[in-house]
Amino acid sequence: MLGLGLTGFGVAGAVARAQQLPPPEPPKPMPTPQEETPTLRVTTNVVLVPTLVEKDHGQVIYGLKVGDFVVEDNGVPQKLRVEEDMDTAPVALVVAVEQGRASALEFDKVAKLGPLLDLFLGDGKSEAALVGFDSKPQLVRDFTQSESDLTDDLRHFAPGDGGSAILDTVGYAVDLLQTQPKEYRRVLLLISEERDHGSRHIRPEKLVERIGLTDVLVLSLTFSPARAEFSHDLKDNGDNRVMNPISTLLMAVQAIKKNVAKQIALMSGGEYAPFTRDKAFEERVTEVAQHARNRYLLSFYPSDSTPGLHTLRVHLTQDYGAHVVARANYWAIGEQ
Repeated sequence: MLGLGLTGFGVAGAVARAQQLPPPEPPKPMPTPQEETPTLRVTTNVVLVPTLVEKDHGQVIYGLKVGDFVVEDNGVPQKLRVEEDMDTAPVALVVAVEQGRASALEFDKVAKLGPLLDLFLGDGKSEAALVGFDSKPQLVRDFTQSESDLTDDLRHFAPGDGGSAILDTVGYAVDLLQTQPKEYRRVLLLISEERDHGSRHIRPEKLVERIGLTDVLVLSLTFSPARAEFSHDLKDNGDNRVMNPISTLLMAVQAIKKNVAKQIALMSGGEYAPFTRDKAFEERVTEVAQHARNRYLLSFYPSDSTPGLHTLRVHLTQDYGAHVVARANYWAIGEQ
């Protein structure tokens, strides 16, 4: 259970601490509903498929080669390559933390996140930005390699308004990540409740498209006023995925409405985990950070550029007693 005994004094104290800080950096402009999403022309661009292979007890399997994988695009096997330098590439990370609604109940846990960011930034080249959000996102700190600055920001978060604009925030974070150098691995660490409350700039179907057009890996950690049970739903090799593009889009939109944090993680090949206790939160951050660097990066040039949402299935050619966590979809635009 979350700490339902939080008093108004605790929230007021958080506000008082926040008043001692300088104002956050001005937010970068939000996209308007009329703005078009940047497109990936699949006839000329590669599709990237981050893929984690691990055994049931959590041991990551290393050393697999291109011949160990099969990737099916709408049921059709593709010609693959495996990016060899996946574990040495620097990371561009956006940490997006909810400040609205009842999120102040979780600020004590969030305050402990700073030192854990070294799991992402420890190579001396990677960098992270911090976004806070309630009914709208704002940039608290632009990309930096300073763990101490990010830690200080996280320790002084203030409660926001009654909104939780997760859809808008994910779109905003993806745009921030797309400004980073091409060679960086792009990761969004989303800490929020499960459902969106108040997004106005991006619709669920457009978010499906936005995630499907990028190589952003989404790692979602969620909290809830009720007890949350840790789920391994995303540790899935895609055996039961539907291949009808229209049905897939409708299912994705409905899943986003039910649990946006879980669905965008699934679509991107990332991970989703609820948390309730301080220790569980720290364990989940450590786990997803390690997994973010230990993914194989598969890639292919699609044999079919039919516009719309394509369903991916990734599996192994041999039984290693392992499960596969991989990207579920991508969005094809085709020639225009």
